[in-house]
Amino acid sequence: MQTRSHIRRLPTGVPGLDVLLGGGIPEFSLNLIGGAPGSGKTTLAHQIMFSLAAPERRAVFFTTLGEPALKMLRYQQLFPFFDVDKINRSIRFVDLSAVVRDNDFRSILASIVDAVRDFSPRLVFIDSFESVEQSAPGLEPGLTSLRSFIQQLGTTMAGWLVTTFLIGEYRLPEEESSPAFAIADGILWLSQASQCNETVRKIQVLAMRGQAQSPGRHIFVINDAGIEILARRHLGRHLGIS
Repeated sequence: MQTRSHIRRLPTGVPGLDVLLGGGIPEFSLNLIGGAPGSGKTTLAHQIMFSLAAPERRAVFFTTLGEPALKMLRYQQLFPFFDVDKINRSIRFVDLSAVVRDNDFRSILASIVDAVRDFSPRLVFIDSFESVEQSAPGLEPGLTSLRSFIQQLGTTMAGWLVTTFLIGEYRLPEEESSPAFAIADGILWLSQASQCNETVRKIQVLAMRGQAQSPGRHIFVINDAGIEILARRHLGRHLGIS
């Protein structure tokens, strides 16, 4: 009898999130973290990255907005999960803004591959990915569409045993036409709204292939420790309901 293959699940380091995901992030998967500006996407990505990164599991965080890494990390380093000793040892930040601004999909993919080959990471983050989609023309032989670019990116990273995260400011999921939503193995959606005179943030697992995730929207907070998914018993206290 043929035995089933085993997919390892990576713990996110975010309290409560692994339960929603059905056990963690599937290793070597392609994942999308989407939502509105200020909803906590980058903080979530950093918390996952710093929790998982180690000498035997390096991470590369690609930035595409032309913002220096030090500026981007100005507030992130206030969280206890931030470990400065991991920078350039287990974690490397790479600025892709010039490549995204001036080149096509083929050049962007080549730049990502070069950085991955140089640092040999097991985790790759691209923030923000929708700027890659919007800026590069990508109309050339052999790489004729955005879908083909994302497919080649996912296939290349999985072939190198890399777990990939694409972070982006997208529209509502039901309105989104980006092929990343169709290709991604896992999709996390973050949102925020005013409720009871305060900002209430919610996270939803829209997809996580191969495992049973918890459906619906779940409240989370960004506190001094970082992101925390609130257990049901804590919701009333957080919303001021006795």
